[in-house]
Amino acid sequence: QLQLVESGGGSVQTSGSLRLSCIASGDTINGYCLGWFRRAPGLEREGVALIDSYGGTYYTDSVKGRFTISQDRDKNTLYLQMNDLRPEDTAMYNCAADRGPCNGEVVITNPRWFANWGRGTQVTVSS
Repeated sequence: QLQLVESGGGSVQTSGSLRLSCIASGDTINGYCLGWFRRAPGLEREGVALIDSYGGTYYTDSVKGRFTISQDRDKNTLYLQMNDLRPEDTAMYNCAADRGPCNGEVVITNPRWFANWGRGTQVTVSS
């Protein structure tokens, strides 16, 4: 079973940048669909970005042009580069993974599809 550990969260001001990392162990991420989800207090979990098993990427509308999801298969690591951060990006960010293939447009809105989750890393953006 895949184990996931996130890092890279922190507190930044509006327009700042952070890069989240999600290191996988227990299996190779090759062939997995990998996603970043977030949950702000009082809100439901939201899909932020996803990379499917073929390398296709998907983003929720609010982060398009600001966030970039990527993976390094040699390091078995998933990344989320977040630029131009806004206070509304404040949330707990979790990475998730499950074996592909997957329909990225569908799965990014369906976190229950993923069986493997990290514990999360907090991102706080102040104005």
